[in-house]
Parts: sequence; structure tokens; C-alpha cells
Amino acid sequence: MNLTPLVQTFVLHFGEMGSRWGINRTVGQIYALLYVSAKPLNADEIAESLGFSRSNVSMGLKELASWQLIRLQHLPNDRREYFSTPDDVWAIFRTLAEQRRKREIDPTLSMLRDALIQTASSDEDLHAQKRLQEMHDLIELVSDWFDDIRHLDTRTLVQLMKLGAKAQKFLELKNKLMLSGGGKSGKDTGES
Repeated sequence: MNLTPLVQTFVLHFGEMGSRWGINRTVGQIYALLYVSAKPLNADEIAESLGFSRSNVSMGLKELASWQLIRLQHLPNDRREYFSTPDDVWAIFRTLAEQRRKREIDPTLSMLRDALIQTASSDEDLHAQKRLQEMHDLIELVSDWFDDIRHLDTRTLVQLMKLGAKAQKFLELKNKLMLSGGGKSGKDTGES
């Protein structure tokens, strides 16, 4: 299976970007090929298209399966396994974000919690714990926010993302209204 110049450019670029995101270049290229493929591909087709050994493709597919980023399929009258990606790019985004959270964010929060319950034995430790608390609070806030938005339907999520700076203007207006009405602003309560 020969790749068109367009597909080849995307696959090569995605592999390079993948290595910058912390995934193996080969895994990134396999995923890019599956993503743009009009039909599910088996391991032999992937190996032939990318010029990879069958064992490298097999390892790459296992990695992608562990991230829950590919679907395994069987075709009628064919004993081989075929692979594809979800059709919805938002489903891919949600899965990738959730997997990164499980692998990177959750262990970091756990380590920070453990460090924060330790008794500080010096001024340096007290300073460090204060900084760790700030980091913990930020990461936890972002994680809670992600939990909230990952349950939104795609249409609502797209609308939310398109708001951009308009959301800030809305919050500023809300705070002005609360101040003029005698209520507490988000700045006073620490909420927005």
C-alpha cells in the first residue's frame, strides 16, 4: 500500500510531534496512518505502508490499545485482526486526555498529597510545602474542571471552547452586577 504525498506528510509529521509529546515516533506514525485510513488496516498492511517490521507494528498497536485509542475489528472470512481509530475526533481527545490524566496527573497529585501530610522539619520544608500546596491546588482545580467538561456533549464543548475571551467578559459582567447589587464578587469569595 503506497501512501499519497499528503498522507505521508501527515504520518511523518505526526510521528515527529508524537516524540515531542512523549510517545514513540513509530507509535505516532501508526496512529496517524490509522486515523487517515478510509478502512481498518491489519498489521501487515500497516507494516508494509510504513516500512516497519511486523514486530514494531505489533508493539505499537499494543501501546495504542493500552491507551484505548484504537479499535480492534474482525472482518468476515478473515482471521486477521484489523485496527481503526474512533471516527469522532472529540472522542479521541477525551480518551487521550483521560489516559494522560491517569498516567501523569493522578500520580503527581498522589505524590503531592503525600508530601503535604509530612511534618516539616525546617523552614526550607515549610517553604517547599507551601509551594507544593499551590501546585496541588492548581492541578486539582484543572482536574476538577476537566471532569466537568469531559461529560459535556460535543456540541456544548465546542461552543464552550469557541467562547474564549468572551467567557472572561461574562465573568467580569457578573462580578460588576454582584458588586452593584450589594453581593460579594468572585474575588471576595475566591470563586468565579
